[in-house]
Amino acid sequence: MKALKIIIYISFLAVMFASCADLNPLPKDRLASELFWKTTDDAIFASNGVYSILGGQWRYTSMDAYSDISHFVLQWRAESQMEKHTFDASSNVVADEWSHYYRIVQAANTFLENVDLVEELEVDLKSRLIAEVKTLRAFAYINLVMFYGDVPLLITNPDIQEAKSITRTSANEIWNFISEELSSSSVNLPIEQIERGRVTKGVALGLKARAMLYAGRYQEAKLAAKAVMDMEAYKIYESYAKLFDYEGETASEIMFARQYAKNLNAHEIFNFYVPNSLYTQRCQAVPTKKLVDAYLMKTTGLPIENPASGFDPKNPYTNRDPRLNHTVYVSGDKLPDGMILNTLPGNGSGDDISISAENVTPTGWYFKKYVNDADYVDPYNCGVNLVYLRYAEILLTYAEASVELGEINQSVLNALNEIRKRPDVNMPEVTTLDQTELREIIRRERMVELAMEGHRLFDIRRWRIGEEVIPGTVKGMTYENSGGVLVTVELSGYVKEFKKDRHYLWPIPFREIDLNPNLIQNTGY
Repeated sequence: MKALKIIIYISFLAVMFASCADLNPLPKDRLASELFWKTTDDAIFASNGVYSILGGQWRYTSMDAYSDISHFVLQWRAESQMEKHTFDASSNVVADEWSHYYRIVQAANTFLENVDLVEELEVDLKSRLIAEVKTLRAFAYINLVMFYGDVPLLITNPDIQEAKSITRTSANEIWNFISEELSSSSVNLPIEQIERGRVTKGVALGLKARAMLYAGRYQEAKLAAKAVMDMEAYKIYESYAKLFDYEGETASEIMFARQYAKNLNAHEIFNFYVPNSLYTQRCQAVPTKKLVDAYLMKTTGLPIENPASGFDPKNPYTNRDPRLNHTVYVSGDKLPDGMILNTLPGNGSGDDISISAENVTPTGWYFKKYVNDADYVDPYNCGVNLVYLRYAEILLTYAEASVELGEINQSVLNALNEIRKRPDVNMPEVTTLDQTELREIIRRERMVELAMEGHRLFDIRRWRIGEEVIPGTVKGMTYENSGGVLVTVELSGYVKEFKKDRHYLWPIPFREIDLNPNLIQNTGY
């Protein structure tokens, strides 16, 4: 029952702490300051309130659809503008992400400003709760910097007048803050929590590894990742297929996940990815050719574009990296209702890409990751947790940081092969010690291993490859037509752009600058 407490109580504090969506707050609720902050339970519930603001299913699943590996099927949505990079500072998505992460900051600051009022709070528990909340605040700032660059660094909540004069803090200074905050917080966090879903020592260090990798501070990233590895508290789960199912929720690979439960605190990720033939007009995002083509050939371990790979374009899904089958539904796959998926044009099914229904996949594929058979009968009541950090990312961070530092040895290969040798993946081992080759291998590995977990957009930004991978049309499956000719699906009327002097950052939301002219806009907006 304890594992569910964080789910049951979080909604109450979400309302108390997260009423303001921008940096110009309304006066604080007097109920919180006058009647709250009296008991140990108040402090615990308040910390739960910060967890409750963590992004839900829509935010989680949209992140990779802003990149090159996923595509929004509803082109009229604001999210489609983000994918195409045709947005501006008035976009509601740009404003919503800003507000979302500053709500976490605001809730965290409220907790930190008031927790000392709880006189009965035991010292060790207080230290742990403070460390948890600071870790969540650092998590918010990691995302804010990667979205917007320089942003206001707030460690206390400003009053209305202060909010009108806030200026942006340099990204470098915020990375310093994040590094110090996560290091100090890790000291007061346990290796394992009684309540599943709370951050731990490994989570704080793991998020530091992520942040420092994003910041290009490879030595710090490597050391933080190595500290997590040396804890020996985590290991790669045996089944990639089941890692994102209910069975995988307690896997030792899962380090940090947003907690959900059917009938208590549910979401609808099944609907976000569901094939149209199962539930019509539900699907929101689908895989692209860029993602599907990234999966290597299993026998040779070579990319499909390599003539020696053994790839057969007439049987494109045969003998591929098994993670493709665990991540993407392709024609011929069995669906949760027992039927067989068929997306080929003219087949007459609800997934026929030639029919004019807006939620039918336009690429010929659907996502399978997180689509669990158990949710088929009630797709609005999904209880599977959404993973924010897992051990595979730590190993990839260690490998990448080592390679960028030029510190290439067997430990780098061991980290990569530990992921690739997962029993239901079992890809050929990496053996090269060449820096250029390893860089390419690691970047591909991140794309396929972490697909639809929200990493790709930030990877594109930090690698500065946006102008190479974003522009152009969205492409889908290749199939053999009635004349025996191979045809590749292409959304010819849907063209994405990317300007390197503009699109590596989102703009500061227009409404924020309207309220506070001191927030100078990013270049190009």
